[in-house]
Amino acid sequence: FGAAVICLLIDERGQARDVEWKMEVAHRIAKIATERYGLSNSDLIFDALTFPIGTGDEDLRKDGIATLEAIKRIKDEIPGAFTTLGLSNVSFGLSPATRQVLNSVFLHEARQYGLDSAIVHASKILPLARIPEEQITVCQDLIYDRRKEGYDPLTALLEIFAGVSAVETVKVDRTDWTIEQILRQRIIDGDREGLIEDLELARSNGIAALDIINEILLDGMREVGELFGSGRMQLPFVLQSAETMKTAVAHLEQYMEKTGESSAKGKLVLATVKGDVHDIGKNLVDIICTNNGYEVHNIGIKIGIQEMIEKVKEVNADALGMSGLLVKSTIIMRDNLQELNTQELSDIPVLLGGAALTRSYVEQDLRKVYDGRVFYGKDAFEGLSVLDTLMNIKKTGIDDPDFGRKLGTRLIERAEKVEVDPSTIPARSPEVETDNEVFTPPFLGSKVVKGIGLDEIAEYINETALFRNQWQYRPNEGETDADFKDRIRPLLREQLGAAKSGGYLVPQVVYGYFPVNADGNDLIVWTDDTRTVEKARFHYPRQKVAPYMCIADFYRSVESGEKDYAAFHIVTMGSPVSEKAAELFAENKYNDYMVLHGIGVEMAEALAEYWHHRIRTEWGYVDQDGPSLAGLFRQQYRGGRYSWGYPACPDLEDNATVAELLEAGRIGIEVSEETGWQYQPEQTTSAIICHHPKAKYFVARD
Repeated sequence: FGAAVICLLIDERGQARDVEWKMEVAHRIAKIATERYGLSNSDLIFDALTFPIGTGDEDLRKDGIATLEAIKRIKDEIPGAFTTLGLSNVSFGLSPATRQVLNSVFLHEARQYGLDSAIVHASKILPLARIPEEQITVCQDLIYDRRKEGYDPLTALLEIFAGVSAVETVKVDRTDWTIEQILRQRIIDGDREGLIEDLELARSNGIAALDIINEILLDGMREVGELFGSGRMQLPFVLQSAETMKTAVAHLEQYMEKTGESSAKGKLVLATVKGDVHDIGKNLVDIICTNNGYEVHNIGIKIGIQEMIEKVKEVNADALGMSGLLVKSTIIMRDNLQELNTQELSDIPVLLGGAALTRSYVEQDLRKVYDGRVFYGKDAFEGLSVLDTLMNIKKTGIDDPDFGRKLGTRLIERAEKVEVDPSTIPARSPEVETDNEVFTPPFLGSKVVKGIGLDEIAEYINETALFRNQWQYRPNEGETDADFKDRIRPLLREQLGAAKSGGYLVPQVVYGYFPVNADGNDLIVWTDDTRTVEKARFHYPRQKVAPYMCIADFYRSVESGEKDYAAFHIVTMGSPVSEKAAELFAENKYNDYMVLHGIGVEMAEALAEYWHHRIRTEWGYVDQDGPSLAGLFRQQYRGGRYSWGYPACPDLEDNATVAELLEAGRIGIEVSEETGWQYQPEQTTSAIICHHPKAKYFVARD
């Protein structure tokens, strides 16, 4: 199924404690995984295991060091492997306040040793910049067992937190601070309370508005970037700093002389590439670079290279940034670089970012393609660092010819594709019976449905997906899942109420039933029940290994002469929700933006679940549903629902075929090569509904 595996350092003797034991187990696991099962090192995520170091048990005092050293050696000795850690075990047995600080410091130390990921309650981690230096030092002494005569860091840590029920972040006496120091710290802390008064005090002291920005506030943002890069500040705190910076600049702009020339450090054009509608990562780069003194021209999503070029020329940009989430977007980025070469525009430095990109792909493959400088941006601050270096080259004239051009190194060689002899693959899965009952649909053709109540749809919302994944809430310590959901539901009710009054969730459906038959790996959709004229045809990939499943197998074949039927639907929450989310982003209301985006996504999924239930009801087999809503999310119903872009039917171009089949323009749906074969509006999804009892989730590759 292509999944990575978590590798716990445990053997017949138990959980590995010292470094050599941990590494012995790690190498054994790697050997078994790669040699016996054909996995690669990059499929392995090693948990080096950590043990409580705050119990006073002498045997556990050096376990923190052993864990850190094992992380480093795993990264060195098993190239390409990843690491994770059940972090909070290191502080087990201590008070909640003590645990929060020790966990935060240990996470920082582990990252320095190469830790890739951690299993941790994110809200319980503090940025090191907000922990008093004394507490950091004592925690580090405990982790590295720096005991000496008259000093035990465990005793010192317990004394510091004696009687403390909650962690207080650093509170500094600022009575002797200058206004410059106060403003700089406001940016670092993301502190907007009293900000305007302090800005006015700085102006009354004779500091020009532009100097406040360039010499004081930007210095604070530079510190934020350094704290983020070192792991001492996490992203939510960075966004607080950015919002504070934006508020300050917005207030000071009225006092700045309008010269007609930009006072920015440099100019960046940003765009999501053609065919890709994802923009959250791009918008984050916009936030960070804008609030670090750059003039950013964020020209949106689905942008072709020619439009990017025209904008770069129009504003005389210093760099071009391209973003994309889809794997296909990485190919488009390559094509865009080649087009820049063709138009002799390779003097434009290009920054690339997005979930599907890797550093080795950009610095190895794409640097071979592009005649100019091209960079990989792991995050917004790496992009900012690249811009700062480019502008320094421009300002000083001192160039580094290798910067952005030198080829990187590939850590792991590409695995060779394993070919399967086609003659060994059956024409049809032997596990899918052909004598199942065929249900006759209530009508043939398609219908449009509007005016669906939001409360009806909300009954099918997946609260776990919404609360945890979209909104990123987590249960409090000791809180049950039921209590957690009870605590968050008022926000859901509030959002649904606002959506009703604001009218920005507009559910619509177009769906229908059609006569179909299988033709090998294809599904033929007939114009009518005479089955003489094809209306559409879908090709589905077949598994190359047992049980050799293919969606076409769930329908009677053409050769059988028997009738069969399929249902299709497209559901959408409409364009107003995307427009409202864009407004919130433009108003710098980042949390509100994320909350609304999340409810738009999950209400679209809920509408798909709701309408699938409606189809099962109309088709006459809803009585085979499982007993609970949670069960429906686990496919406890007859048949299956498959959406394009997923492993059983990966071809996104089929979205256009479905839209044409259902005449989806009637509810404002657009899909084409220009949209990357993704539906517009964004909160839209489609599916084919199969009634065959064997139609369940599976992975296929063509």
